[in-house]
Amino acid sequence: MFTDLTVQENLEMGGITLPNKQAVREGIQRVFGLFPGLKEHLKQRAGTLSGGEKQMLALANALILSPRVLLLDEPSLGLAPPLVSQALARIQEIARADGVAVLIVEQKVREVLKIAHRVCVLRNGRVSFTGRAEELKDDAKLREVYL
Repeated sequence: MFTDLTVQENLEMGGITLPNKQAVREGIQRVFGLFPGLKEHLKQRAGTLSGGEKQMLALANALILSPRVLLLDEPSLGLAPPLVSQALARIQEIARADGVAVLIVEQKVREVLKIAHRVCVLRNGRVSFTGRAEELKDDAKLREVYL
């Protein structure tokens, strides 16, 4: 995200590799369907957005290109606690609706476990667990993996 550019300019940059301006406009319209709140901030500088709005813009930029795989590093960063669940649920909706595979790196484990199918836990740079998310939903198993 370019903080000195407007939301509109950021979205146009997100679609810069698309074949023409029409494809960029279509991509932007599609992400407005996913994130309608961005539409009301089109002329606003991205740096002045709230944490949640910045996350929406970053995700919208990635989705303009209709990716098959989405890699998200700490998507909850900068979000107020009540918004974390909403953001992750939105990511899950996008994955289901658009058939996008999503890989999330996140420290808020309990929240991600609510939407994840498979989990890989790293501890000190080594894999300490890999398997279905349901296996970690039990507090005892979660403590075992993290301690």
